[in-house]
Amino acid sequence: MTPMKKMKKSPAPKTLAKSATGIRGLDEITGGGLPAGRPTLVCGGAGCGKTLLSMEFLVRGATEFGEPGVFIAFEETTEELTENVASLGIDLQALVASKKLLLDYIFVDRSEFQETGEYDLEGLFIRLGYAIDSIKAKRVVLDTIEVLFGALPNQSIVRAELRRLFRWLKEKGVTVIMTGERGDGTLTRFGLEEYVSDCVISLDHRVVDQVTTRRIRVVKYRGTTHGTNEYPFLIEEDGISIWPITSVQMEHTASIERIPTGIERLDTMLGGMGFYRGSSILLSGTAGTGKTGVATTFADATCRRGERCLYISFEESPSQIIRNTGTIGLDLQQWVKAGRLQIQTVRPFYHGLEMHLARTIKAVSEFDPQVVIIDPISGLDTTGTPLEIKAALMRLLDFLKLKGITVMLTDLTLGSGSALDSTDATIPSLVDTWLMLRDLETNGERNRGLHVLKSRGMGHSNQVREFMVTATGIRLTDVYIGPTGMLTGSARVSQESRERAERVSLNEEGERQQLALECKRAALEAQIAALRAAFSGEEAIITRSFSKDRLREASVALDEAAMGRSRKGDAVKSSGNRARQNGVGGKLS
Repeated sequence: MTPMKKMKKSPAPKTLAKSATGIRGLDEITGGGLPAGRPTLVCGGAGCGKTLLSMEFLVRGATEFGEPGVFIAFEETTEELTENVASLGIDLQALVASKKLLLDYIFVDRSEFQETGEYDLEGLFIRLGYAIDSIKAKRVVLDTIEVLFGALPNQSIVRAELRRLFRWLKEKGVTVIMTGERGDGTLTRFGLEEYVSDCVISLDHRVVDQVTTRRIRVVKYRGTTHGTNEYPFLIEEDGISIWPITSVQMEHTASIERIPTGIERLDTMLGGMGFYRGSSILLSGTAGTGKTGVATTFADATCRRGERCLYISFEESPSQIIRNTGTIGLDLQQWVKAGRLQIQTVRPFYHGLEMHLARTIKAVSEFDPQVVIIDPISGLDTTGTPLEIKAALMRLLDFLKLKGITVMLTDLTLGSGSALDSTDATIPSLVDTWLMLRDLETNGERNRGLHVLKSRGMGHSNQVREFMVTATGIRLTDVYIGPTGMLTGSARVSQESRERAERVSLNEEGERQQLALECKRAALEAQIAALRAAFSGEEAIITRSFSKDRLREASVALDEAAMGRSRKGDAVKSSGNRARQNGVGGKLS
């Protein structure tokens, strides 16, 4: 066998040079920015943000990356551009004065177009080349490109000049953004620009159920991988923010640290230590069961630990939340002033589902909290289907878990039937801990109960605790089981009163029996003492009698002895026999 020849290692493939945009999120979904030295087409309908994205690309390049830029406008004058972007805090005049930016407006009147002979863009090349060379520009924006060809019916001329323009820009080595209006069934009006551009970005401003949402999608990007999904983006006071949250994966590290809930008895139900840090908690229940009370108590406990909490409400204003929580002994205003608590409120129908999600991600990124509370997520029901809501919440939870942020979601369930049955089954499967608040209606009363349906990774109580909202905070009472089952409210109080009375009665009966026993013991001891005294008396009498008998016998013996001596007779022994005085058997005289 012939030895195998060693294969030569192929050189590592060259990566495509990219020019960072500095726009939050855009560099992430494009893998580092736009293709450096190549043209990029940004297309979309009116009002979708094409001009603003292009201008921010130039401004951030000049201010953050040291790359001067040229903006050629065909529809807006330089004065109009300066005024429009001033609301975003961008001072174009200062950048122009420092030669970091050059603005130029080229007016093209379509009524003056007449296609005679050869049409070319030589005049534009000269003007644009001078602008680039004057400030040594690295970035160029042409807004909007179809104005140059709007009056030309000959598509072959348009295509030829577009290709020549793109080649000329590549030779200049500048990174270019060209904006284009969306056509009928095509990305652009002519349907040509997207084919000759190296990168195509589509912006969309759609209206669904009277709610508008801006979205961005990278249609193509030659020579590199990129995000292909649609991503929502915001236009706010600090520019464009794109949140590529659909790319979040389950790559977070599970923490073993536990954080208290703010309710001591609830901590006990959760193994004595509370929630896992970075976990997700669902708190569901019908209206009035105390979901917001539990959520704000958790927020208060977070701030007391010196951590930050972001509270997003779809139903109450910040002032109303602070006022209402004051009735249960919580002072949230102090945490707002201290910068530990941020309350954001918005009605669900103000934005679409993706926009709500993007705004939440933006708020989390800016405030950097350790705990996020959304109250309630059921407010999002009007913004999408259950599947869309589950997908959005999944992306949100993955994003928060990746950052190690603990999130609590409250969910309003229907009043009819079991709260467990009326909870959307797609939501609890996403969370780590599920707490259920229930209505317990007995004896004409409506009381509250709380129990832990699940809590991943920890042992937890399986009991239902009575849940009470008091002026000093949330309180969970001990589980109380009466003769007919779990008792709550006045039934529990009444049963406890009856049992206390029974215990008092039993104690009194026990004391009475103890007293009777003591009396019997005293009487018995008295009887024993009397018997002992009588026995002692009789014993003394008998002993005295015995003593007298012995004395009498001794006296009698002495008398007999004395009598015998006087008679000169035999001595009398104790046995009564006489002894001979002069020997045995002698006769008496």
